[in-house]
Amino acid sequence: MQISKIDRRHFLIGLTAVGALTQTAVPAAAMTQDEARSLIGTVMDDVHTIINSSDTEEQMLRRFETLFNDYGDIPVIARSVLGPPARSASQQQLSAFTDAFRGYMARKYGRQFRRFIGAEADVTGAREVQSYWEVISTMTLRGQPPFEVRWHVSDRSGRHLFFNLIIEGVNLLAAERQEIGSMLERRGGQLDRLIEGLASAG
Repeated sequence: MQISKIDRRHFLIGLTAVGALTQTAVPAAAMTQDEARSLIGTVMDDVHTIINSSDTEEQMLRRFETLFNDYGDIPVIARSVLGPPARSASQQQLSAFTDAFRGYMARKYGRQFRRFIGAEADVTGAREVQSYWEVISTMTLRGQPPFEVRWHVSDRSGRHLFFNLIIEGVNLLAAERQEIGSMLERRGGQLDRLIEGLASAG
């Protein structure tokens, strides 16, 4: 049975986790091309291990949340997804939103991964773009031709982390920013209510 385009998009979004991610240029600093490639290779290896494990759903979702923490620049991603409201939020609210968003993404997209056991992924290149590295990978799902995924990575936060994901020209941060914006609007623009909602959503 072939995988539908909707299922494929859910899989792709799930790879970000969190994805989701920022278009803001950040310093590449001393990060090398090999380090950028190695980071994404490790991310994809870990995703493959999780989806092909015999873990329960609860165990799998916890492992995905850990993966986002280990390889994604979650504070930067969360702030970018929240958008302008982040500027007026207190530090406590930003911290609470980041935690809630991390869990929300793990639950929302982690459940999609079991459908894609056996998917193959390869890093095919990396190039420096402005002030960050763009790592190019090829994904192959059962019954589907290969497609391209581009990861943006940097060491802005003092570690090698991904902060953006482009899939066949689609920036996934934009989709997540729109979704979070709609959720906030439905709650009358009250960030605390959004945080509370995210804690139980996904």
